[in-house]
Amino acid sequence: MAPAPNNPSIWKHLVPHLVDHYKVFLYDTMGAGSTNPDYFDFYHYSSIEGYAYDLIAILEEFNVQKCIYVGHSLTAMVATAASIFRPDLFHKLIMLAASIPEILNSGDYFGGFEQKYLDQIRAGMEKNKICHDLGKAALVVGCDMDSEAVQEYSRTLFNVLPDIALSVVRLLHALDMRPFLPQVTVPCHIIQSSKDVCVPQSVGEYIHKNLGGKSIVEVMPTEGHLPHLSAPEVTIPVLLRHIHHDIAG
Repeated sequence: MAPAPNNPSIWKHLVPHLVDHYKVFLYDTMGAGSTNPDYFDFYHYSSIEGYAYDLIAILEEFNVQKCIYVGHSLTAMVATAASIFRPDLFHKLIMLAASIPEILNSGDYFGGFEQKYLDQIRAGMEKNKICHDLGKAALVVGCDMDSEAVQEYSRTLFNVLPDIALSVVRLLHALDMRPFLPQVTVPCHIIQSSKDVCVPQSVGEYIHKNLGGKSIVEVMPTEGHLPHLSAPEVTIPVLLRHIHHDIAG
């Protein structure tokens, strides 16, 4: 399983709480259904660096310095990479359900997935050109299939072209950022659901222990990979607290 490229609609419950106090920038991750697929360069986006360079270019274009970056899943990974290249652009990273540093179980590291299962997902996508079905979307979100959160997430998935979705899945399945975590010096706020089929709690603890700068972990009493959609009443106050307050010490 893997998230689709993000579009700003996933932050609809958070943004209204920020616009009166912050200058808010929202951007579409290239490949999202809201972007022009003609501009999706498969070579450029075959690595996390491609997405990171896009983020850096956006921040430079708008002369943004020392931003508070809020990212979910793939975009949390992107910001981590971007902060290694340009730490001066980031005040801190708010990482919600960050599926880094590696989703594959290996040795004593538990990323959440076995290689056989990832191979099955990739093979199914290559054969059927289908990103996800509604049942899998419900499993990822952690809600009933008829819930608003699952319906919205499903629309995001189904709007991504199959070839682009497959490219993102290949990237996520091959990515291993564990060697780079000590290079991340920007403060990181790691926020997770207590139950997430995509990101087990052990991933957040691993990130926390191996980052090169200050970090903090908070596990919320929520279920699913998109708690900002499925449980905004719990998630939004947590996000706001981490946005407003820096890590002590």
